[in-house]
Amino acid sequence: MPAPAEARPDSARGASSATRSQPLAILALAIGAFGIGSTEFMPVGLLPDIAGDLKVSIPAAGGIVSAYALGVVIGAPTLTALSTRFRRRDVLVAFAAMFVLGNLLTTIAPDYWTVVVSRVFTGLSHGAFFGVGTVVAKRVAAPGREAQSISYMFTGLTLANVIGVPIGTALGHAAGWRVTFVAVALIGVITMTAVLRWVPVDNSKPAPLRSELGAFRKPQVWLTLGITTIGFGALFAMYSYIAPILEDVTGMSQSAITIALIVYGVGSTLGGLAGGWLADRAPTGAIYLGLIAQTAILLAFIGTSHQALAAVVTLFMFGFVSFLATTPIQNRVVEAAGGDGSLVSATNQGAFNLANALGAWIGGVVISAGLGYTAPMWAGACLAIAGVALTYVATRMQKAENRRLAAAKAADDLDRIVATATLSPRSSAVEDAPVPVSR
Repeated sequence: MPAPAEARPDSARGASSATRSQPLAILALAIGAFGIGSTEFMPVGLLPDIAGDLKVSIPAAGGIVSAYALGVVIGAPTLTALSTRFRRRDVLVAFAAMFVLGNLLTTIAPDYWTVVVSRVFTGLSHGAFFGVGTVVAKRVAAPGREAQSISYMFTGLTLANVIGVPIGTALGHAAGWRVTFVAVALIGVITMTAVLRWVPVDNSKPAPLRSELGAFRKPQVWLTLGITTIGFGALFAMYSYIAPILEDVTGMSQSAITIALIVYGVGSTLGGLAGGWLADRAPTGAIYLGLIAQTAILLAFIGTSHQALAAVVTLFMFGFVSFLATTPIQNRVVEAAGGDGSLVSATNQGAFNLANALGAWIGGVVISAGLGYTAPMWAGACLAIAGVALTYVATRMQKAENRRLAAAKAADDLDRIVATATLSPRSSAVEDAPVPVSR
């Protein structure tokens, strides 16, 4: 029965209010993503400053990048699993509070190892925030726009490369690298306030932890996590040392390096958007394209890094192809898991940061070996090729599994046909048999 006419305006107002709250909730998540992306990549542009202040070598300062990544690897699955009993909005606020505390600890750390510990602590909430944030973004989205809602949240992460990291780099050069982390902590405070104000309370029951853990019994999940770890290690093998590369090899000033980082950020943002478009059309092809193109551009950068304009153009292209495969591979791991996939999604964020740690470590090793600042480009190219090989293995195994399932289904269908054909004459005989008449 239609609702009374006088009730419709209230209903319409309720729907309108829900529609208005959805962009604000996504904005709150995007602010958090912006802060996370800023603190993750900020040290890259400040490595010479941090190394000089802490009196360590630049490769040792690169260990700060690895320390944050280690925190993400530990925290992503652990905190996501432990938070399933609590309301998602409260969990997001708690993760943002950890983010604030970790960045403040970095600003007051007196020595290198204290900075390392503070960066591990800061990274703990990274993957867990995105794991829970993905679920929240889907729930507040309008029907049919769940993926778009999630992409808006992750836009905050890519915009950190365009805005947050370059501004933070410039601020660090002008006022000291510690001031940069105070600014990032303030972004965390804004995130807490925005989540409390704009993200609606969700009391729905989350997926059981046992079903989430069951996804890790699937080989394709582990293969995809391996592609993330090895393939995207190529990005961090070179990018972790981009500031000294541009300073020592290219001969750029600090202000020019800031501009180069902005150009890289624009490329990564556009690459992320293009990857989202490709993920709906050719997800596996997008992964191949991203990793193969990354190999080619890293090898080209060995030569172009010696000239400023060529280096900046190459950085733009590198940012584009490096982020081209991020959305396709995130979708692949969730599809491989089946079900809700929030724990696997968070774990894949940990895998991205394990790639960060692996790449930064390998880049530091080849620099420390005296091979020069172009050596990380060779190392990154090797990792990208390994990622292509692992993608090939995963694809072949998936095709073999699909063929096995198709053959099993065909065999079942054939058995049913044979059984039906065998039973049909008997059924007919029973139907044709004379029916005894009682006397």
